[in-house]
Amino acid sequence: MKFLASIVVVILLACGGALWFLAGGSLNEFVKGQIETVGKQITEQKVAVNSVDIKLTQGAGSIMGISLANGSEYNYPHAFTLGEVTLDINVESLTQEPIIIDAIIIKDPKAFVEFTASGASNMKDLIDTIQKNIPNAGQKNADTESASTKAEPKLSVSKVVLAGTALTVDLSALGNKEHSATLPDIILNDIGGKDGLPASELGGVIVKEALSAIWKETKNTQKEQLKKQATDKLKDKAKKKLSELFNKS
Repeated sequence: MKFLASIVVVILLACGGALWFLAGGSLNEFVKGQIETVGKQITEQKVAVNSVDIKLTQGAGSIMGISLANGSEYNYPHAFTLGEVTLDINVESLTQEPIIIDAIIIKDPKAFVEFTASGASNMKDLIDTIQKNIPNAGQKNADTESASTKAEPKLSVSKVVLAGTALTVDLSALGNKEHSATLPDIILNDIGGKDGLPASELGGVIVKEALSAIWKETKNTQKEQLKKQATDKLKDKAKKKLSELFNKS
């Protein structure tokens, strides 16, 4: 029996690609393996998943505990973690193209943004890497499925919600300190458009868009904190000057 496993590409970096066969295997274990394997291909970092529970006939699914490791040059063990991802699948669209995912809700997302003394950042590195590897992921899946009579299906996601991302920005290497904030919900609409995107591309596109939104908020936080640091230094100089004037008098 054939199933459209590519619904799972809409969560973090998963792109199962085309059609796959259960053949006595486990759907949830297959999905877990695809997220981890293809996630690593796209990000060039380790992706780990705790558990998967897909109920295709009910148009629902959940993925628990997704983590994306940082590069070795950074101190934080993870760049991004997700507590739970829930899928609302449009069951009627499973026999059509594109397959439609009505909503992806990402709960308890945590982003750890770290800057180096040179101004490099793990988040910017990740975005650049994903952008570079998305086309390659599509080609790898196309090569794998060259003998198949079915082309890789396309998917479209109506809405992706990152609910209250807990953001940690470490500016220690730039002479500042670690800052924490909870971001407003990040909402991405109409990923893939009316024509959809291949399964091997959609997951990476969603993650890149989500990380780009977090990166934008991070840069705003960085600017505000550096501005505050500069203001505090000016205040300290003013206080020192006043103190010197009073001491002279």
